[in-house]
Amino acid sequence: MATINVYTESTPNPSTMKFLVNKLLINGSADYPDREKALTSPFAKELFKFNFVNGVFFASNFVTITKSDDAEWEDIEAILKDFVKGAVESELKIQEVVSDENVSFEGSETEIKIQQVLHDYVRPAVEQDGGAIAYKSFENGTVTVELRGSCSGCPSSTITLKAGIEGLLKRMVPEVEEVVAEAL
Repeated sequence: MATINVYTESTPNPSTMKFLVNKLLINGSADYPDREKALTSPFAKELFKFNFVNGVFFASNFVTITKSDDAEWEDIEAILKDFVKGAVESELKIQEVVSDENVSFEGSETEIKIQQVLHDYVRPAVEQDGGAIAYKSFENGTVTVELRGSCSGCPSSTITLKAGIEGLLKRMVPEVEEVVAEAL
């Protein structure tokens, strides 16, 4: 078995840290914003046993962990790094097998265009910061998205949403007038 290496990256959200491993963990992503939602994930359920873990998000080769406000990264980072390494080495399941290899978009021609832009251009950038974005709806020129992982509750996500995502969508899909995020 290959040695599992875990390294950390800070994210734009000071409450979250990205734990990257040298192995694909999941095709697509899985978000566990609280203990109850984590019941379907053996990996997330174990992470929530740490009282300082407030959220867990998996995508490709990383897990983004949200800490409680009273915990400091310098106190918990090494503990979490060791845990992630052990969990990956023992092949602790993230969830039942779900694949987004065959991504299909639904809706009007405009909605499909919006979803394609989000998937091809926005998703990879958001994943770099330890988060995810999901299309919710398009009505009267307004696109509604859901931000997950480190993007959920991140101070700079509003700027990213308005300056980055909204600008890109307005250029690529002329029908788009505004982009808003739905709170989780």
